[in-house]
Amino acid sequence: MNKPNNRVLCFGELLIRLQSSANSLFTANDNKVKIYPGGSEANVAVTLAKLGVPTSYFTVLPKNQLTEEIENIIVENQVNISKILHAGDRIGTYYLLSANGLTNGEVIYDRKYSSFSHLTVKSTDWDSIYDGIEWLHFSAITPALSENLAELTELALDEALKRNITISVDLNYRSKLWQYGKKPIEIMPKLVRYADIIMGNIWAAHKMLGTSIELSLDRNTAKEEYVQYANKVAIELMAKFPKAKHIANTFRFMDTSHHNLFYGTYHTPNLNVFSETKETFKVVDRIGSGDAFMGGLIYAIIRNLSPQEIIETATSAGFEKLFVEGDFGNGKI
Repeated sequence: MNKPNNRVLCFGELLIRLQSSANSLFTANDNKVKIYPGGSEANVAVTLAKLGVPTSYFTVLPKNQLTEEIENIIVENQVNISKILHAGDRIGTYYLLSANGLTNGEVIYDRKYSSFSHLTVKSTDWDSIYDGIEWLHFSAITPALSENLAELTELALDEALKRNITISVDLNYRSKLWQYGKKPIEIMPKLVRYADIIMGNIWAAHKMLGTSIELSLDRNTAKEEYVQYANKVAIELMAKFPKAKHIANTFRFMDTSHHNLFYGTYHTPNLNVFSETKETFKVVDRIGSGDAFMGGLIYAIIRNLSPQEIIETATSAGFEKLFVEGDFGNGKI
């Protein structure tokens, strides 16, 4: 896992983000809409590639000019796209209903019937997909989309395990996506059992994996108390999922639309560490900061950094994304 030439594959749906330049998509005086490529796994891939880690991205996109433009952007960000499949007719989108994603951050998804949603076992050649791959990254977003994709994700993980590929998961919880009759707690534990690295936060772990939570924890809770609780949850996670030897959490708090307080915790079977707290009142774009943290975490583990360096690197990568417009980070740490 600590070879310097690790090659990572990020698996998940690419999305187009539509965002108003005002606090509504429809305004009388300023009807300008910004468009960005993104999606959690693509965001992680870009961060990793910019940090110098050879990284590929696996998704499904229609064959058209829009796809070509998006793929060109991904390639410009140094991500290998040779594993992308072309099928179907549409790319999933999401609408961010605020000028910068910093107020209510309301999101409306439009991803039904997308090319990725129709991905099937028959259309996947695992030998080709995993050729040259040493690390697979996925998130809880893909199994949230449909029962079919939850089953396909489990198959992807099983095929990765057969090939001795390191597996990481981000416990992205999106309540609006779990709409096919299954709760996260019914799906995620059987997927996370494949993971060597689990990233998320104490609330997502509780919702998806059944770990403890203290309802009194809130914005006013001291960092020391959060760190101690993260240590407790890490012990629970490693007991539930003994394959996982790396656990990481983000703690991000907002008091105003341009404020962000950011720190992280990192846990192994032998120790617990936490990062310094980073704070800013000059946030440009919060979307993708957790994905940048994930990218920084994978990079630091691959580079075999010390535990303290691992959490500081991941936190710094996530924090730096706050100053970059769009979904993709800039690869700074």
